[in-house]
Amino acid sequence: MLANANNPQPKNKPNFLSRIISVLIRAAVLLLLLFIFDKLLPSISQQTQSFVMAKWQQLSLLQQELPTEDSLPSPLPKQHLTDTWGGARSQGRTHEGIDIFAPRGTPIQATTQGIVSKVGENTLGGRVVMIVGPGGAGHYYAHLEDYADIAPNDWVNAGDIVGYVGDSGNAKGTPTHVHYGIYINGSAVNPYPLLRKPES
Repeated sequence: MLANANNPQPKNKPNFLSRIISVLIRAAVLLLLLFIFDKLLPSISQQTQSFVMAKWQQLSLLQQELPTEDSLPSPLPKQHLTDTWGGARSQGRTHEGIDIFAPRGTPIQATTQGIVSKVGENTLGGRVVMIVGPGGAGHYYAHLEDYADIAPNDWVNAGDIVGYVGDSGNAKGTPTHVHYGIYINGSAVNPYPLLRKPES
């Protein structure tokens, strides 16, 4: 006799042990996710706060005046300054900054308050630091031997150490110096007139 279509055979119910194992696996996955979120959220929150603070500081910097003649301290206060702007360079380039010579390892000081936008390397400048200062001007320090303890989005004040004099990049083998440049709206400007000259 055929089984009644209205009364299908009951399916096998999962046994008690497999249900317990399933609950335990779900609980373990949930605990693992909670642990991961607990570990990640503080660092994500800290990174977000740092990013938001840097953006707020950038906006306040943009409201400030650009540097004017004799308004900036020298990155190497005790060293003689020479206007090397526009000098001939390899591959038909001209010098977009000034070179300030000093012994290897001499600390280089920030010329302005601002936000560190780059700590890294490039082909010409070698080890470089870029700081965005008042008016959005970029302050570029190149040919460093080493960096100070700074990172992108850090706030620096005028006089803070940003790196140390060297000959990295295309300056390898030349007398050690820092190449200091200023960029306004993406274009290089001569930093020499903007720097206060050391007393003779």
